[in-house]
Amino acid sequence: MKKILLFACCALGLSACNMTGEKQDAVQQERDSLQRIINEKDIELDDILSTFNEVQEGIRRINEAEGRVTIAEGNPESASSREVIHENMEFIQQAMQQNREMIAQLQEKLKNSSIRATKMQKTIENLQSQIEAQAARIQELEASLAEKDALIEAQGNAIAGLSNDVASLTEENKQKAEKVQQQDKELNSAWFVFGTKSELKEQKILAKGDVLKSDDFNKDYFTKIDIRYDKDLKFYSKSAQLLSTHPAGTYQLAKDNQGQYELHITDPQKFWSVSKYLVVLVK
Repeated sequence: MKKILLFACCALGLSACNMTGEKQDAVQQERDSLQRIINEKDIELDDILSTFNEVQEGIRRINEAEGRVTIAEGNPESASSREVIHENMEFIQQAMQQNREMIAQLQEKLKNSSIRATKMQKTIENLQSQIEAQAARIQELEASLAEKDALIEAQGNAIAGLSNDVASLTEENKQKAEKVQQQDKELNSAWFVFGTKSELKEQKILAKGDVLKSDDFNKDYFTKIDIRYDKDLKFYSKSAQLLSTHPAGTYQLAKDNQGQYELHITDPQKFWSVSKYLVVLVK
């Protein structure tokens, strides 16, 4: 009887040991499964946080670029400022597009994730609001830049037009000045000739005792002078007589040290008032 009882106790002990081992295995498997779930969630969370940080960094860099554009906008006429504006606006557009794409990725990751984080969703929505606010500011900045560009272009066109007008007026004034100078020169031009009687007749300057009565006299035989400056005329002859008419008291006909005649015009305006042609007979 004792042997039977001992055998029964051993059997019960072995059965209890087997049950304990099975429970331990089940607990370990459950722990392993939970750890895998935790690891997967950690990976998902790290991925979401990494993208979140990238979006925040993008927003920060856009704000910096926006500040540089605003500073350069104060002097849009400068070539260096225009280059800064162009480079930063190009960067802002690219960064904003990247941020929008990453926000869409965040929303998709959170949607497909096993993580149910209401606060994370609100944070993403807040990021999206920041991006949209930035977009609105950038749009206003672009409009302001476009308005200033149009103003600068209009000013440039106006300046170019003024430059053309100035150039045209300068040329016109130059032509007028040349014309006035030419007219003034003509008004102050006179012609003189001296020669023997035969020479004057040959050139049809003297005909039948009259001076310059014929219109076909040889004008090329005369010497052109400016009455404002040419007031002393030499005839290189010891005999000289004025044949053309000129007011008395406006000139002196005298001999030089060599006994040759020369004419000193003392009142040019009056002297040439009767005739702009001076004819002197010499021997």
